[in-house]
Amino acid sequence: MDHISPQRARAILDRAEGRRIAVVGDLILDRYLWGHVSRISPEAPVPVVEIESETIGLGGAGNVVHNLRTLGARPVPFGVVGNDAAGEVLSGILRNVCSDVRGVLKVVTRLTSEKTRIIASDQHVVRADRESVVDIRESEEAALISTLEEILPELDAIIVQDYNKGVVTVRVIEGVITAARRRGIPIAVDPKFNNFFAFKGVTVFKPNKKEIESALGVHIATDSQMEEAGRTLFERLGCQHILVTRGEQGMTLFYDPHHIEHIRTRARKVHDVSGAGDTVISTLSVAMTGGAELGECAVLANYAAGVVCEEVGVIPIERDRLIAAIERGPA
Repeated sequence: MDHISPQRARAILDRAEGRRIAVVGDLILDRYLWGHVSRISPEAPVPVVEIESETIGLGGAGNVVHNLRTLGARPVPFGVVGNDAAGEVLSGILRNVCSDVRGVLKVVTRLTSEKTRIIASDQHVVRADRESVVDIRESEEAALISTLEEILPELDAIIVQDYNKGVVTVRVIEGVITAARRRGIPIAVDPKFNNFFAFKGVTVFKPNKKEIESALGVHIATDSQMEEAGRTLFERLGCQHILVTRGEQGMTLFYDPHHIEHIRTRARKVHDVSGAGDTVISTLSVAMTGGAELGECAVLANYAAGVVCEEVGVIPIERDRLIAAIERGPA
């Protein structure tokens, strides 16, 4: 399937309203400097961007948290921030979005992950990062897992959002998966390269095409090559389902190694793919808690990704915009 009726989409989102979904991953502060270019610098052959405004928001796993909230769920973030100005700002935004931030640890020895992007006339000019990427310590791993276990009875789903910034370690992965299995809680994973094959036995594994190519050491140019790569992942991970995001080629949904669907993209005009993966796993997980079938989850996530890719910058999907996109139907 590649479409869903607006009525069905509303019913799924209505049932997902207020569902509690934990998000374990790398919390990032996104800072945007917006301006325009009118000249080239006399000091070097680079544009001079005259800054007109600045915006700050949630990035990384924080963007997943934000997407869940705007779709009507109740997110519970798990991650770390530093004892610095960016950490204070990030913590403040999270408190405004979430009612429960007990899973956010302050680590005095660590920098808060912060990305500063300069956008000129809707064009991404440069990005500057401040961050720590070393693995968190054993005591911090234990604290995250312990806090997650405390609230397990209240959870409807868990998302693991890895950005290779050191929070999603092997020990954290194993602890989260073990806890989720013990309670029968569905777990969706958006992996990165470092611990790609540590996510064994999860409910939905959601890599993008580039991540699969890097992890398997293959080049994927056709649907049949994607299908073969997916079957390899099933063998190595033992997961229940796989959803692969493929950029302009849309998505490939593996119900199992033999039942596979290719879903074309819903983006009408792509301006910026930043944060699209966050939106996909957020929408997918919300739909799961709303009782949607797997194919419906993927279709909703595909529409949501199409909406956010039409905007510049990392923005969350909003329920009304998602429904409006579905009402417009296929591009």
